[in-house]
Amino acid sequence: MRICVFCGSSPGARPAYLTAARELGELLAARGIGLVYGGASVGLMGELADAVLAAGGEAIGVIPGRLLDREIAHAGLTELHVVETMHERKALMAELSDAFVMLPGGAGTLDEFFEALTWRQLGLHSKPLALLDVDGFVGPLLALADHLVAEGFVLPEFRAVLLVERDPAALLDRLVAS
Repeated sequence: MRICVFCGSSPGARPAYLTAARELGELLAARGIGLVYGGASVGLMGELADAVLAAGGEAIGVIPGRLLDREIAHAGLTELHVVETMHERKALMAELSDAFVMLPGGAGTLDEFFEALTWRQLGLHSKPLALLDVDGFVGPLLALADHLVAEGFVLPEFRAVLLVERDPAALLDRLVAS
């Protein structure tokens, strides 16, 4: 099994974000679950990949050529795929993965996760999607999702596909069981 993790190329404002990325990476490796992610060596992405690799796990990166220098591509990955566009990045990450997880991050993280969520809604895949709620980070996002349901733009059963956990181990348990 491989899990695609979307997360920031910066460390964020709270130390808990780096801690969560490291813990998730260690758990992925310990459980024999491969990581698919954006291929960077910096921020939460770098921390996550470093933790997976240090624990002997598989880490596969997918990065557009234009971001090789900006996101500082990770040189020690199991595999690094260099693609032309962000669209190709998201498509290959989805193809290589059995599930999706979002950690804290910015607009790119949200874009990648919401595209995977949209593909699920459209029936292009049936892979589970999960949010790791680090220090309440996803609270506003969940409030927006609930608002979209209340306003009639999202069906309640579609909103229900979002798995949310505060603990990385519990999150992985739910993903594996899905």
